[in-house]
Formats: sequence, structure tokens, C-alpha cells
Amino acid sequence: MTQLFPDTSPAAQRVLIDLLRPLPAWRKLRMVADMNATVRALALVGLRERYPEAGPEALRRRLADLLLGEELAAKAYGPLDPT
Repeated sequence: MTQLFPDTSPAAQRVLIDLLRPLPAWRKLRMVADMNATVRALALVGLRERYPEAGPEALRRRLADLLLGEELAAKAYGPLDPT
């Protein structure tokens, strides 16, 4: 078996795959959606620490920069307010 996770032992990787393989597709998609929500929440925490004066709208715009890249976020949401 190919090592998917270099920081995980092959035995632990096998257990993980054996647990995930029989799950229905909807459950796997739910797990991915939950992980994405967690990543967004953690990113917002970091942005709040870096920009404590920023309001919710400014933080969402900065989150768009992280998720989409500055160029695409600017096209989609307009320029980033420097404050």
C-alpha cells in the first residue's frame, strides 16, 4: 500500500482507511464539509487576532483573500479596504 500520510505509521493508516472505506458517500462528504467549516473558523480566529479593529465584513473580505487568493477575491468582492 502507498503511504498517504508520511507522519502516520502504515498500521495506523490501514486502520483509518479500513474505517473510512465502508462509509456511505454522504457521510464522507459531511466529514469534508465539517473539516472545511473548522478551517474557516480557525482562519477567522487568526484574522481577528491580526486585525482586532476589523469588523465582521472586513474579516470576511480578508477570509476571501485567504481562500480565493488576493486577485480572485478582489475581482469577486472588490478591493480590500486597507483599514
